[in-house]
Amino acid sequence: MAFGPASELGVGLFEDTAPLEYLPGLSDEELESIIRGVYKQVLGNAYIMESERATIPESQFKRGELSVREFVRAIAKSDAYISRFFETSPRYRFIELNFKHLLGRAPNGFDEMKAHSAILDNGGWEAEIDSYLDSDEYQNAYGEFIVPYYRGYKSQPGQTMVEFTHMFAMLRGASSSDFKGSLAGKTPVLNKNIIQGSPIAIVAPSSGTAGGGWSFQEPTLGTSSRQGFGASANGKVYRIEVTGYGSPGAVNRVSKFRRSNKVYLVPFDKLSEEYQRIHKQGGKIASITPV
Repeated sequence: MAFGPASELGVGLFEDTAPLEYLPGLSDEELESIIRGVYKQVLGNAYIMESERATIPESQFKRGELSVREFVRAIAKSDAYISRFFETSPRYRFIELNFKHLLGRAPNGFDEMKAHSAILDNGGWEAEIDSYLDSDEYQNAYGEFIVPYYRGYKSQPGQTMVEFTHMFAMLRGASSSDFKGSLAGKTPVLNKNIIQGSPIAIVAPSSGTAGGGWSFQEPTLGTSSRQGFGASANGKVYRIEVTGYGSPGAVNRVSKFRRSNKVYLVPFDKLSEEYQRIHKQGGKIASITPV
């Protein structure tokens, strides 16, 4: 069982779970386990109804006519996947989710996003799906018989800390869903950070921090507040990310805040005072980082 950073950041279950692999002679129950694993990974932990299951590819896989990779391809090209992640999402949201679901990582910079955007323009969504499954990276990571799994939260050769933090922004714990459970909704999670190549603050996805960092969502430009910025003698300033603004103590009161997420830039000597003010107003601190 994972303890320490893995458990606190919501990836303990991934660390404790061995990859699913097809081997000759598996029982029907073991084959069903692989099928469920493919649905869970490819559909981003989204709930799938019985009527949405790809019954023909499932039967072909059970009879040994499809490898795990080809079964993954069938699910990624199914109506269940396309209706959830292509037809209702902006293109960059679709692309970043393809990286996550099919390669188990976040895109390595905006150049990769642009390259896959060009594939989408020239060949459509089917060519975009094929580009991941037919890549050398997929073969080297999973081959023909291993169910894809999340691996981008670990240090990889040639990977910078930027991509590392981007993966944590996309992977918010083992119980999150890319269809209904994402705070980003239908918008790209990485957004301007992938364009600028900037890291994203890593906060715990659930109750790993006192502030409940799982619910912090980067506010739009212009929502930052400066509380005496630069006023301290030593010049140290901290960025406080706050979430959960509501109406403490009464369910029928309306919060004075239009947005539930805010960012404050606070000098060091005002931190304690600001901390108390935020909690009195019903906010929860997601993270405090030096500027």
